[in-house]
Amino acid sequence: MSPASTGASTSVDAVSSVSSVSSGPSAPSCGVGSDSRMTPGGPGYRRMSFALFLAGVATFALLYSTQALLPLISGEFGVAASEASWTVAAATGGLALFVLPMSALSERFGRRTVMTASLAVAVTVGMLVPFAPSLGALVMLRGVQGAALAGLPASATAYLAEEVRPKALVTAIGLFVAGNSVGGMSGRVITGWVAQEWGWRISVGVIGALAVVCAVAFRLLLPAPKHFTAGSLRPRVLLGTVRGHLSDPLLRRLYAIGALFMTVFGGVYTVIGYRLTAAPFGLPQGIVGSIFLVYLVGTVSASTAGRLVGRFGRRGALYLAGGTTAAGLLLTLTASLVLVLLGLVLITAGFFAGHAVASSAVSKTATRGRAQASALYQSAYYIGSSAGSTVGALAFHSDGWSGTVGVGLLAVLGVVTITVLGSRAARVAARGPRVAEAR
Repeated sequence: MSPASTGASTSVDAVSSVSSVSSGPSAPSCGVGSDSRMTPGGPGYRRMSFALFLAGVATFALLYSTQALLPLISGEFGVAASEASWTVAAATGGLALFVLPMSALSERFGRRTVMTASLAVAVTVGMLVPFAPSLGALVMLRGVQGAALAGLPASATAYLAEEVRPKALVTAIGLFVAGNSVGGMSGRVITGWVAQEWGWRISVGVIGALAVVCAVAFRLLLPAPKHFTAGSLRPRVLLGTVRGHLSDPLLRRLYAIGALFMTVFGGVYTVIGYRLTAAPFGLPQGIVGSIFLVYLVGTVSASTAGRLVGRFGRRGALYLAGGTTAAGLLLTLTASLVLVLLGLVLITAGFFAGHAVASSAVSKTATRGRAQASALYQSAYYIGSSAGSTVGALAFHSDGWSGTVGVGLLAVLGVVTITVLGSRAARVAARGPRVAEAR
């Protein structure tokens, strides 16, 4: 797509030239070498898709394993929602802090190697989480787990950008994001029902065991990369690549959009358990866990993001995702359980669609140093998650559910504003060459 149709800045080419100097060797460009990259229906594509789907399942199941259990954790340790929410914020914050260093390791040692090591450490910590003796110890373990998981998101999208043909990239990343949604859903549903019978400690242990199975299957299924070329671990090279990406206005906008979408999602799903277990709903823990079945909607919306972009363009898809999310937030303000559930469906659909569109746009925009470009997006994304879970819980503590919704609506307004500014920048960039030609 042209800059005019995507909201892209004309500085993308400049960033590419900066990155080519700073990031070292890169994957083969489109040409003869690109013919061997995977495409739907081609050799290895299904194995690759299923392997990364399982990696997404394990990542989100572990990352948010305590989110549906926060009321039980609050009860055991005698803390408020804002304190218990740190078991979620620590994990997402750890991921946000370590995703860039992990991406640098993946540039040097390979995407598959880093993803395998990250999952191995994360599932090991996951088996220790049930034995945390205090809230402080639980938060610490969750922070370590999030830091370990940092090797997955950026490496996975970089792997796809190198091994999958460009026309199939949005669909491939959408399937990985769909795995995220299934992991988030299954983790919360399983923990909800298991916790109702045996407590939150047993439930997070079950999630850890599920993640072990996913990790082993991932390593056995993922094809060896054919288009990866090792880069440098020198800090100066890494910083040059990062500066190149941060100097691109389009990438900056995409990073902000990812963070804002995740602020909504993190806030809503951190607090929703408290709302649904209290009056007027008074739902038991198992039923509250089952609410997360709406993640299936996210699986569908993420996997169809490519079609949305094809029909409405990138900016149109982002407007649609933002509008859907805002409508869902407003519906959850009602006292009707049916309307609240419908609101959660819309929030989930809008979030996953927006995330898939923004993350795939990052991979397409960054032609060099893709792991760092994806890492910066993931860092912003999970900073948004940590901010959303913390601020959303604080708003709930002070103003109830309407406070959490207010935080979400402000974040959606930010998404729309950034997209509008991108559209204006694209129109200015498109007029520039025509004015020059007229002269």
